[in-house]
Amino acid sequence: MKISSRLKQIGDLVDTDSLCLDIGCDHALLDIYLVKNKKVDRIVASDIAEGPLKSAKENIKRYNLEEKIQTRLGDGLETYTEDIDTIIISGIGGRTIIGMFKYSLSSIKNVKTIIVSPNNYQQDVRKFFSHSGFYIKDEKLVKDGKIIYQVIKFVRGRKRYHQKDYFFGPILRINKNPLFVEYFKRELSSKLILVDILPKNYRLKKYIIKKQIKWIKKEIVS
Repeated sequence: MKISSRLKQIGDLVDTDSLCLDIGCDHALLDIYLVKNKKVDRIVASDIAEGPLKSAKENIKRYNLEEKIQTRLGDGLETYTEDIDTIIISGIGGRTIIGMFKYSLSSIKNVKTIIVSPNNYQQDVRKFFSHSGFYIKDEKLVKDGKIIYQVIKFVRGRKRYHQKDYFFGPILRINKNPLFVEYFKRELSSKLILVDILPKNYRLKKYIIKKQIKWIKKEIVS
């Protein structure tokens, strides 16, 4: 079966034989991919909306995987149970992901791994989980169509990070590749426009953006 480059990259970061909860599973394509490729023996696919979950159930039935993939209707971590050790979330905003976990960290003590691919605010997501008992085990950039996505894998433990690590991604920064350069060239263009159009009274915001512009120029130009 074919899945998007983004979903495949997420799947590649899943540990073999883990029990995953895929929050916002949509059509359950990632879950089917993981089971069919024998990465996991079983997985939980959840979604807040009945429509996507209905599509997920149809796809699961099409591949005869009803015994391997369980579907649950619910909002985010409402569908979590204590047997789950890995949580996967992609395709939503970074601050929505943070809000989902902010008051629920004590209830997911058995979770060893969290794999996320936020649509934005990746810096905030890195900082939040790194301050919440997780460290960045791996991270990737993947181009799907014209969009470059970040995929981040957190595992239990602690590491110290610099502000630049939160911004660029500590592993992405070390393993700098053409996608890294392309991604941050786009970021540079956006920030140069933004700092130009911000009103003068947005002094702190302007200061932060100008600092980030210097960081990017140093990383990708020098």
